[in-house]
Amino acid sequence: MRRPLAILSLLAVMFGTQGGGASAKATYESAYGFDRTWNAAMRLVRVDMGMKITERDEASGYLLFEYKSPESGGKASSGSMEFLRRDQQVNVVVQLPEMPQYHEQVMIDRLARKMRVEYGEAPKAPPAPKPQPK
Repeated sequence: MRRPLAILSLLAVMFGTQGGGASAKATYESAYGFDRTWNAAMRLVRVDMGMKITERDEASGYLLFEYKSPESGGKASSGSMEFLRRDQQVNVVVQLPEMPQYHEQVMIDRLARKMRVEYGEAPKAPPAPKPQPK
């Protein structure tokens, strides 16, 4: 019973049906790989920003949390981070449907900065294979 509720909650956050806010999202393409990106995002949300994580599923690549901002008067709103694996890269999507879009971009910027500070410059993507002569 818990898993279907978690999936419905994730879909509700992703499609903005919980409240009447914005439906924008911010994205970040991480070259650090899934494990480093996931761990940095978890620490960012829980430790650095002090937010409560309400649901997480590393295998499925999502994280739900209660977002608090001084602009909202300390009232918690739903937030999500989604981690989409693409070859060696990970596409991170942040959604805060009840907040202005710049809040999502601030989280993405903080994640990118955190990863550069903790892990150094992102690894370069391997060059594309050269086509075989015919």
